[in-house]
Amino acid sequence: QVQLVESGGGLVQAGGSLRLSCAASGRTFSSYAMGWFRQAPGKEREFVAAIIRRGGNTDYADSVKGRFTISRDNAKNTVYLQMNSLKPEDTAVYYCGATNVPGVVTSRKYAYWGQGTQVTVSS
Repeated sequence: QVQLVESGGGLVQAGGSLRLSCAASGRTFSSYAMGWFRQAPGKEREFVAAIIRRGGNTDYADSVKGRFTISRDNAKNTVYLQMNSLKPEDTAVYYCGATNVPGVVTSRKYAYWGQGTQVTVSS
């Protein structure tokens, strides 16, 4: 069992930055790939970024490449999402998830989810 708690969301102007954190419980954090997804009102949950167990490989949605960076600290059981050059279209609830099966870009592959943190980017 893995419990995830996101933090770091808020209101920011376009062009600004935020860093999201996702703290995980349990001693098996390093065995999971971690992903960030987001969901805007009236839209489906969409993939943002993922990082494999040991943090060597990452994957990003085209819409955030070059602006967002995912990282993890297995010693702290935490995954981060650094978001720079934010745009109004980045506004959404951001969720972190944990998976130990292939398919990190697909939300249904994730067994565990946090409660989400709101990110609002004003124009």
